[in-house]
Amino acid sequence: MQFARINDVMIHYQIIGASGDKPTIVFANALGTDFRIWRDVIIRLAGDFAIILYDKRGHGLSDIGKTPYAIEDHAADLEGLLDMLAVESAYVCGLSIGGLVAQSLYQRRAALVRGLILCGTAPRIGSSEAWDQRIGEVETGGIEALAEGTMERWFTPDFRSAESGAITGYRNMLVRQPVTGYLASCRALRNADYSETLTRIAVPTLCVVGDQDGSTPQDLVLAMAKRIPGARYEVVKKAGHLLPVEQPAMLTEIIKAFVAEVETAN
Repeated sequence: MQFARINDVMIHYQIIGASGDKPTIVFANALGTDFRIWRDVIIRLAGDFAIILYDKRGHGLSDIGKTPYAIEDHAADLEGLLDMLAVESAYVCGLSIGGLVAQSLYQRRAALVRGLILCGTAPRIGSSEAWDQRIGEVETGGIEALAEGTMERWFTPDFRSAESGAITGYRNMLVRQPVTGYLASCRALRNADYSETLTRIAVPTLCVVGDQDGSTPQDLVLAMAKRIPGARYEVVKKAGHLLPVEQPAMLTEIIKAFVAEVETAN
């Protein structure tokens, strides 16, 4: 395991190296998850990319840090991690809140971002009222109070009913996240709105959504893609919100095709 102190927060991360001429891709996770959600994608990308995974503050094995958070705090952590690793430019792949972190990082430091891969995300996710309701439920009953509804948004009915029992593991991942970190990130999401910055994105951008995403549905992601100059839009079939879990092979192929197109153009 690898750890680095970034902005007075101990961040858990992992590097999977590649030869020096390979592009770098960094993955930012969804709310209530850690970087294990990308496992079945990275095993398909290993060797073709230098890969960076990390747990954002308040999640996984990273510190909680001082609260409250803003999305900009998460972006500053990622910026600091990339600087510490001497990464000059990377494709930034963010899922859900991770997609907002990616957008924020681009606004902070565009030169660090070679391309954006925005999965199951938007410039604004949910209403203030909805986030306040979620925060209240967690304050009263813990993350456990949201677990069943979250599984329904994260995964398709087929995945939830599969005999493998994987749904139990992802439910455990959710409810075992630090409550303080989860709530701080909920408040950051409530207050975040990057709608006015979309038209200023000037790097190649890929927007991807599952056809059964219960958190950021297709029309929301498509609306974002239409506002980003030249953005590519893809729908992954038989997938809910956690695309890298349900359809890792398809997501990997979409990412590879996107990066190959960008690298060829450059």
